[in-house]
Amino acid sequence: MTQVFRIGIAGLGTVGASAVLMLDRRARSLSAGSGREVRVTAVSARDRARDRGFDIDRFTWFDDPVALAASPEIDCFIELIGGEKGTAKAAVEAALKAGKHVVTANKALLARHGSELAALAEAKGVSLQFEAAVAGGVPIVKTLREAMAGNAITRISGILNGTCNYILSRMEAEGLSFDVCLGEAQRLGYAEADPTFDIGGFDSAHKLAILTSLAFGAAVDADAIHVEGISAISPIDIRMAQELGYRIKLLGVAEATATGIEQRVHPTMVPLTSAIAQVMGVTNAVTIAADAVREITLIGPGAGGDATASAVVADIADIARGSGGMPFVLPVAQLRKAERAPMQLHHGGYYVRLTVNDRPGAAASIVGRFAEADISLESIVQHRSEDAATRDPTGRSGAPVPVVLITYATTEAAVRQAIDKVVGDGYVVETPQIIRIERE
Repeated sequence: MTQVFRIGIAGLGTVGASAVLMLDRRARSLSAGSGREVRVTAVSARDRARDRGFDIDRFTWFDDPVALAASPEIDCFIELIGGEKGTAKAAVEAALKAGKHVVTANKALLARHGSELAALAEAKGVSLQFEAAVAGGVPIVKTLREAMAGNAITRISGILNGTCNYILSRMEAEGLSFDVCLGEAQRLGYAEADPTFDIGGFDSAHKLAILTSLAFGAAVDADAIHVEGISAISPIDIRMAQELGYRIKLLGVAEATATGIEQRVHPTMVPLTSAIAQVMGVTNAVTIAADAVREITLIGPGAGGDATASAVVADIADIARGSGGMPFVLPVAQLRKAERAPMQLHHGGYYVRLTVNDRPGAAASIVGRFAEADISLESIVQHRSEDAATRDPTGRSGAPVPVVLITYATTEAAVRQAIDKVVGDGYVVETPQIIRIERE
């Protein structure tokens, strides 16, 4: 065994350092499996002096990641810089143009430029691998690319962001507010100082765009996804979900419909008895529905140095063995545009929470407006104020009270129409809360 498969890594943060150490630990096995020595030969990072748990001097050092990417000293470039443009994009492009294989964990880069990078990889006859870009250590990309080849996929959904899942789990377990749980997530390092990308649903949307392409043969298009975050979820929503037999999760969902591929990221009520409802903390889970296997769910760590490095090393091993294939299963020229299914046509159940003034006629008016929109209600729950001092003889306090409605399957357009009319009637004193329901 004389040939060396030379690895260049740009970005030596938590994931990059873990990848170097993992490649060291697994060197013998990786080399035996590929028939050639797999070795890191060059690296690039912001700070050369930082202690990362290994001797940096045994590698060729590059101050410029783009120069590393194009260097004749490597065969495979590992991009762990992050960001959808700038240095990360320039380095990946440089590597592909130079005929280097590329492994990246950069979901933002792929969500925005995946098709053009895949076309460049195809033109140069090299691999573009990105298992680590979606769900960390969960092998969902490999599953869609390879294991599901005999299936026609109809739907893919899952918990794609550990930060949001952690916050929602803590809110339920301890009855805490969103802001308190977010602060705790930041303290523990699960959330960034500016958490907008995570809690706004954008991180999940980037990952969903990649999964949609793999599952449905569509061009990657993050702009085709309807996105809502979790910042509006309140403790009362968490409590009401439990009372009604549900748990709230931020889900990414892509499914084939008669009007196109419906892609959406939003808080969702899932039955307490469902597999996805049992996934708590920072764990990720992805469920695939298909014709042959019916339904399978993959669950595992969605972030962290070792979990993500595991996916990076798996991609390196595939390339070293000569495995690869098209980045998005089909040649880029054959990827179809993902026709966006309008959310107004979404069909399903809804949880609607209205905060209304507790006065005669309010509930009847609300029910009437939903009936006018041809929406059947499964249940109505009204929790009155416990402030007995202000009650009148009818039992009403006059203070705002929450009214919760659970609908049978209906359309998004009908729900929005009914709520607009209820708001116009003057009963509602806060912004209505709308959460879609996914039933088993």
